[in-house]
Amino acid sequence: MWQGTAVSLHLAPTHGAPLVEVREAVAVTGRGLEGDRYFQDRPGDAPLGRASRVCEISLLDVDALTALEREHRIRLTHSEARRNVVCRGVPLTELVGLEFTVGDRVRLLGIALSEPCARLEQLTSPGVLRGLVHRGGLRARILEGGLLRTGDPIRPAAPGLDAGS
Repeated sequence: MWQGTAVSLHLAPTHGAPLVEVREAVAVTGRGLEGDRYFQDRPGDAPLGRASRVCEISLLDVDALTALEREHRIRLTHSEARRNVVCRGVPLTELVGLEFTVGDRVRLLGIALSEPCARLEQLTSPGVLRGLVHRGGLRARILEGGLLRTGDPIRPAAPGLDAGS
């Protein structure tokens, strides 16, 4: 059994805009985070940009950033990493197809691992793409919305609530 923590939260109002660190964010079922570039006006709306419909929220483990700095001498701030939730102690690579919770109420479904893209490297530093391959985080869908806060615990969903159940 594991338990992690939401270290920081980030939103970008439009595609390509810098992410802004926030202390809390509202997760809306089937739509994303209010104020974020991937937030959908209504459930079922076409996605904006190249992101798939399932990119309602993204997570990255802070250890990936630590490894990037240690192995490639590239330092990215949490906001520069371009993920909504930077966390610690969460086995993101094991959560594809599984449900997990953030805080008291928000329930997420891990959809796919999120490999870094060339755009991230264009916005930051050469070598970022190579340094974050296979540790770029997780894309998730919001199954039950609510308020996310910095410091919230992140845990596996209660038994019997996994997507495969």
